[in-house]
Amino acid sequence: MTITILLADDQPMLRLGFRAVLNAQPDMRVVAEAGDGATAVRMTAATHPDVVLMDVRMPGTDGIEATRQITAADGATRVLILTTFDLDEYAYAGLRAGASGFLLKDVPPPDLMSAIRAVASGDAVVAPSVTRRLLDAFLPHIPGPAGSSPAGPAPGIEGLTPREHEILIEVAAGLTNAEIAARLSLAEATVKTHVGRLLGKLHLRDRVQAVIYAYEHGLVRPGST
Repeated sequence: MTITILLADDQPMLRLGFRAVLNAQPDMRVVAEAGDGATAVRMTAATHPDVVLMDVRMPGTDGIEATRQITAADGATRVLILTTFDLDEYAYAGLRAGASGFLLKDVPPPDLMSAIRAVASGDAVVAPSVTRRLLDAFLPHIPGPAGSSPAGPAPGIEGLTPREHEILIEVAAGLTNAEIAARLSLAEATVKTHVGRLLGKLHLRDRVQAVIYAYEHGLVRPGST
């Protein structure tokens, strides 16, 4: 299967470099480019790529708003946020907008390929422990539900079984499936099944959004897990 990719970055030389690296892969093909967020949204609607590599700082519509529009309109297209600085607040905003993960712009090519393949297959590219650090760093400083007491139960939480609720808390703690399995004395395959079910019930794309959900709705707090 060929993974189709859209490059969204306002620097033509960066797009040229990414295009050369990606098109050299036998299972990847760049199908479109965009120099701003509005164009990225239009080109995504026209070409339906599997993955969008999305810069954040672009003229006009920025990458965060473009990500929000793309993920709301096309459930099949995944977005990877590209950021310059590790633990950049824009990376969090991108995840909150619906991106499936974030990468640094100086990511080594093998890591970039692995990330794109992971996202195209439905996984998130941010390791759970990295996601935890990201949220611990920024949630206390971002206005919204995470900084205050939720008005009521988290939406959809009542549909989870006690075991699924328990596993959601462990996911929010930054544990991998293997670590959750060891802690709860379950088979790793069983944990994977529970994670898939709770994501479906809560209408979440992946583990990254599950962590954000848990933090934003007060199921866990930064530093408490």
